[in-house]
Amino acid sequence: MRQNRWNDKEANERVRAAGNHPADQTLALRVYSSRLIGADPDLVMHGGGNTSVKTEREDLFGVSQPVLHVKGSGWDLDTLEAPGLPGVWLEPLLEMRKLDALSDEDMVNMQRSNLLDSSAPNPSVEALLHAFLPHAFVDHTHATAFLALANLPNADEAIREIFGGRLAVVPYIMPGFALAKKAADVFDANPDVEGLILLKHGHFTFGATARESYDRVIEHTNMVEDWLAARNGGRRFDLTVQKNRQAANRPAAQAALPVLRGLIGRLRGDHHQGAPRPVVMDLRNSAVINKFLGRSDLGDLARRGVASPDHVIRTKGEMLVLSGADLASGTDAVSAKIDAFADAYRKMFANQNARVGGGKTMLEPHPCVAWIEGLGIVGIGKDAAAASAAADIAEQTVEVMSQGEAAGGFRPIGPDDLFDLEYWSLEQAKLAKAAAKPFTGQVVAVTGGAGAIGLATAKAFARDGAAVALIDFNEEACQAAAASIGQNCLPVVADLTASGAAQATVNQIVERFGGLDILVSNAGAAVQGMLLELDEAKLRSSFELNFFSHLAMARAAAKVFAAQGHGGQMLFNVSKQAVNPGKGFGAYGLPKAATFFLVKQLALELGGEGVRVNGVNADRIRSGLLTDDFIKSRSEARGVSASDYMAGNLLKAEVEAHHVADAFVALAKAERTTAHVITVDGGNIEASLR
Repeated sequence: MRQNRWNDKEANERVRAAGNHPADQTLALRVYSSRLIGADPDLVMHGGGNTSVKTEREDLFGVSQPVLHVKGSGWDLDTLEAPGLPGVWLEPLLEMRKLDALSDEDMVNMQRSNLLDSSAPNPSVEALLHAFLPHAFVDHTHATAFLALANLPNADEAIREIFGGRLAVVPYIMPGFALAKKAADVFDANPDVEGLILLKHGHFTFGATARESYDRVIEHTNMVEDWLAARNGGRRFDLTVQKNRQAANRPAAQAALPVLRGLIGRLRGDHHQGAPRPVVMDLRNSAVINKFLGRSDLGDLARRGVASPDHVIRTKGEMLVLSGADLASGTDAVSAKIDAFADAYRKMFANQNARVGGGKTMLEPHPCVAWIEGLGIVGIGKDAAAASAAADIAEQTVEVMSQGEAAGGFRPIGPDDLFDLEYWSLEQAKLAKAAAKPFTGQVVAVTGGAGAIGLATAKAFARDGAAVALIDFNEEACQAAAASIGQNCLPVVADLTASGAAQATVNQIVERFGGLDILVSNAGAAVQGMLLELDEAKLRSSFELNFFSHLAMARAAAKVFAAQGHGGQMLFNVSKQAVNPGKGFGAYGLPKAATFFLVKQLALELGGEGVRVNGVNADRIRSGLLTDDFIKSRSEARGVSASDYMAGNLLKAEVEAHHVADAFVALAKAERTTAHVITVDGGNIEASLR
């Protein structure tokens, strides 16, 4: 059951914070109820759905004019703020209803021409539908329950059974001007209804107040859920529960996902006639998903279509199905399934493009959702956000299909309509971004990630588009550091000196993102003490952290690189101590010297597999050993200020953690460089390599 989360106190606080202008206060309520809707993924997800409010504002001449505030492109309801509801002068929009036809491009141009603020985002492609309805508040949702209902073969009959005359039915029409006119006509013929249900699409409610429209969203959705539960053994569903990203069979997932990822990466590269272009994956699993993947009609459902037309731009219209037998048969069997999927997509495109008279450019033919027996469902995308969105929608689709089949059948839009929406210029424009960032689609693991250098490096790769796994032994610091990067950063708490910890760490990364492309092996600690006097156990522990943990991570990463089949990178934080030892730091310098050699040895052994191995020698960075107290004591001992001590190099400038991070990123971008160690110390002749 959907919970009604309206709270008068919270709503009134929004209104007070909006100021004294009545339109701003009304807009504040619109934002409040929109966020309530957006917070429940069973109602909307990933840009789906839109909301609006009609109010009045003064024009440049001081004349009060009606205005439509409607959700703008690029905003999600769960994070909506007032700027995400651009204002459009309403009367010109209403005049557009008199037209017999209007192209999508002219519709968008007309809407933009009537924005109150020319710098505002594009109004929703369904803005005219909101405008043509007379109500102050209008809500459009894609609730899981309504998607199951709207895709039934006998949807009209079921809607009458549930709602009587409380909802009017709009036949499926592709979003845009024609749909807006039809929906308005349906409402005009049924002016007492509380909402509209758009077949194969979603649900509209409206009201004089934000609360009235929101209450109807919840009430109507619960009525459909009750009706579906009565036809499905009383089973309910709730997508708000925490995502379960642990496979049903974890060892199988750890083995299969890198293979699948590598094959799709090569397919993407072939499509663009270039090097492999990796994807990010997002695995989901639950008892419901496992039961669904055991259905005898799984292959048919995979080709049936999508729960809501706009899903096609994130998931494609067909799912890749891999059985346990496919996985057991090895890479060739999985490759054959992917090739068959791509061939079928190319054929579909050729036929459909001919139907519409040509002129379309084919999108990438790889699958965006995989249903894998024994593992779960996998979202596949150009980056972590796209993979997560595909996985979220795939989870909802499982519910829609399961509920729909139990209640009479899942019968979504057909192939022609599906193609028209997937290749709709307005929908493509929604997803059009600037040129891809350098590490888009790549997965980067950073050990010692909560430290100054590790965190700076993780942030640098994340800014450049990578999905990041941040590894550290300190749980609190690890979680905080990962949170500072964002939801596409995986925190992994691990003591890499423990037996098996490195392999377990890489396994977690594979389960979360599907594989690994770049290992930044940064973990370490500067152990002090005169070498001949140092306790042997302390020396051995230094080797465990400063050398053997690096070797263990390299071995685990190399296995994933081999399974993916498209190379990879290893980057090591070595140290100037490897070539310029300091008195009292032998226990640190010895394992670092071994790590320095490890860079060259691994480069020699892995170069033939396309794996590049490089390192960074840094010195005097405010991290680890170089605490403020340590800097103070060393600077006082040398009779200089702390700032002069930290700038004690040829450039007379302090080297900071982000400078080391920049070096790691530069090495990662250097496509023809391996077995190289770059120095980041501001200039130290004694530590220079050449």
